Amino acid sequence: MSDAAGQCYHCGEALPKGPVRRVMIAGVEQPMCCAGCEAVARLIDEGGLGEFYRFRSEYAPTPDAQLAAHDDEWNAYDRDSVLESYVREVSDATYEAVLLLENITCAACSWLIERVLIDDDGVDHIQVNPATGRAILRWRADETALSTLLRRIAHLGYRPHLLGADQAVPMFTRERRAALKRLIVAGLGMMQVMMYAVALYAGAIYDDMDADIALFLRGVSLLVATPVLLYSGTPFLRGAWRDLRARRPGMDVPVSLAIGGAYVASVYHFFTGGEIYFDSVTMFVFFLTTARFLEMSSRHRAALATGDSARALPATARRITTHGETETVALAELSAGDHVRVPAGTIVPGDGRIIAGESTFDESLLSGEFMPAAHGTAENAIAGSLNLTSSVDIEIERVGQNTLVAGIVRLLERAQSERPRLALLADRIAGIFVSAVLVLATVTGFYWWQVAPEQTLPIVLAVLVVTCPCALSLATPTAFVAGTASLARRGLLVARAGSLQTLANADHLILDKTGTLTQARLGIERVECLTTDYNADTCRRMAAALQAHSAHPIAQAFRDDADDSLTATDVREHAGQGIEGNLAGHHLRLGQPAWLGVSEDATDGGTPVVLEIDTRPVARFVLEDTPRPQVQASLAALRELGLTLEIASGDSPGAVEAMAKRMGIDDWRARMTPEDKLARLRTLQSEGKRVVMVGDGINDAPVLGGADVSVAMGSGSVLAQAKADMLLTRAQLADLASGVRMARRTMRVIHQNLAWAACYNLVALPLAAGGLVQPWMAALGMSASSLLVVANAARLARADHYEPVLTGASLAPASTPAVST
Repeated sequence: MSDAAGQCYHCGEALPKGPVRRVMIAGVEQPMCCAGCEAVARLIDEGGLGEFYRFRSEYAPTPDAQLAAHDDEWNAYDRDSVLESYVREVSDATYEAVLLLENITCAACSWLIERVLIDDDGVDHIQVNPATGRAILRWRADETALSTLLRRIAHLGYRPHLLGADQAVPMFTRERRAALKRLIVAGLGMMQVMMYAVALYAGAIYDDMDADIALFLRGVSLLVATPVLLYSGTPFLRGAWRDLRARRPGMDVPVSLAIGGAYVASVYHFFTGGEIYFDSVTMFVFFLTTARFLEMSSRHRAALATGDSARALPATARRITTHGETETVALAELSAGDHVRVPAGTIVPGDGRIIAGESTFDESLLSGEFMPAAHGTAENAIAGSLNLTSSVDIEIERVGQNTLVAGIVRLLERAQSERPRLALLADRIAGIFVSAVLVLATVTGFYWWQVAPEQTLPIVLAVLVVTCPCALSLATPTAFVAGTASLARRGLLVARAGSLQTLANADHLILDKTGTLTQARLGIERVECLTTDYNADTCRRMAAALQAHSAHPIAQAFRDDADDSLTATDVREHAGQGIEGNLAGHHLRLGQPAWLGVSEDATDGGTPVVLEIDTRPVARFVLEDTPRPQVQASLAALRELGLTLEIASGDSPGAVEAMAKRMGIDDWRARMTPEDKLARLRTLQSEGKRVVMVGDGINDAPVLGGADVSVAMGSGSVLAQAKADMLLTRAQLADLASGVRMARRTMRVIHQNLAWAACYNLVALPLAAGGLVQPWMAALGMSASSLLVVANAARLARADHYEPVLTGASLAPASTPAVST
């Protein structure tokens, strides 16, 4: 950016009278208007960041001189209530927040902020997206305060705001309104100029228009086309200038050259006589603005759909006081351990455990399952779910940024902000293509200047516009955004966008057993009566009465058989052996066969438990880890998709073999350590397999990190979720089969879009260079091409009413873990 005389080199404001402050930047003294600009400029130069001034597309914003005098404004961001609402704890003393930054105009602004903050001792990571003005900041609270970092950003002139999940809505609204205004101006301007153009064309054909009238219509066309170009066309002109300054020609360069060249030539011909193209200029801008407006709308719909759950949280909650009464408090005032009452028809304010009452909940925003889920005492309730039938009391366990829905929003934001390999390749191709188009337009113009000079300008304009690689650049990202949003509604949350492409091509699936194929909860597989005095039902009820006094995991298997009319007394537990007590005048013991002196027969992988009444064994229970609902049908669906299935578990061979036989899986491995699982994974990958790993435990984290695509169960450990590329929010393998189908469909749409974009350019380019395409036809064709790929991708986002792989089973989450990124 040039340094205008009498202007501040940093912000562009007029220099004050009298002595001027100066800062040495890149070996040259530059004038500054105030102490704020001088301080920022010195900070930039002394930090070795002088390249900022070379690549910026606009003057830097003026630093707020009042910030230093009002430090309390930033100190408030260190309060616990603010941190709980907007900040997520990544690990001990390490936190992460999403910021919305004002005055971000180009990539140079992002570059400056990142370079300044990354040198701070307490900052682990800072990434600024210049397209959205958002930044992800991760810092160590024991070394620096959030207020210090926010103040540092503000002093650069980019005022920061902590961003909650619902704050994207007003930002999208502002963006949409601005785009709609530009579209209206372009549309009205195009209609007016086209009316004048038709009159001019008719007058030229019949040669009966008065010269003064023709001059008037040409002049009015100039007046109408000017605001269309300078207002509605500003995004294209600004984008082209930014690309040229960065020496990376993008799609805005040929478009801006076309509309700018046509406008300048038309103005010149207006004063000197000759053909004018104001109608083409306004059509170019209108069609391009329409295409980008629809693309923006599609992007907003996908983003808003993935954030519905977070925005569903209520503004207040009814907290239960120590006296048993309720008080209405703001959501930000809730903390872990609080008890809240959630009446029927209201939203659950935080993740927690039901301590009184039972009800059904609409969890569709989280899980996508339209059937309500029933939850009772000691079961989990999810923030954002709707209580449908009766009032319940909940003990809050997680609020704010630690809830499941907040974690899902963070994962989606990360996935949709990343650039998959295919998208990066398309961008590189588009960049090369733009350069080739500029060369071809120059050659075409030179040729037609020799052959038919009067045709040179319209033909060059047609070449520049018809070959704009908008469709090529939009083909991949629009499909990825739509695909990830649709997968989220299907219960498969994509944490890393590139994994979608790999999942579509996967051919081998490794499954952990406990917590993946099973619910990590013992259940009674069968009851063997050892005497005719007691039947199986009676034995189950008596065992349940004894186990009602135990918190051991085995006791959970008997909870469903509890009978309120049976109460055991004098109950004593024997660690590692069993439990005993009195019931209805009899002495009962329940435990391992060896403890009771009973031989331990083969149990096909199950855990045997024997019930003894008055020293006589009467029943033998075989307990097994409860398989997940309809898991066999889910695995069958995955086989139909061409995936080879394998179990890799740390359990005993008997238990793993029994589960493998039950699931119809021939390839299984037991007693595997995390190192063994990782070695097995590497072996498969060396054979050319593209491996998907599904797990849920801490011991699965290493192999999840090494898999081509890693999938964590939503009910699993936080560490497993942190290492995973995808998350099954409903902890159902049926969603994985549905996700594979959706991933393959997404890749088909991407290939269709890329094929269309390539074919369109290959056909349109020679036609335009040959003079067979008029400028207005080029604008219409290019816009239609872009709209086609966006509409094709939108089919993925609209695929909400799908047929699930399985039906009839409740797909509610087994638990509500905090999602970690």
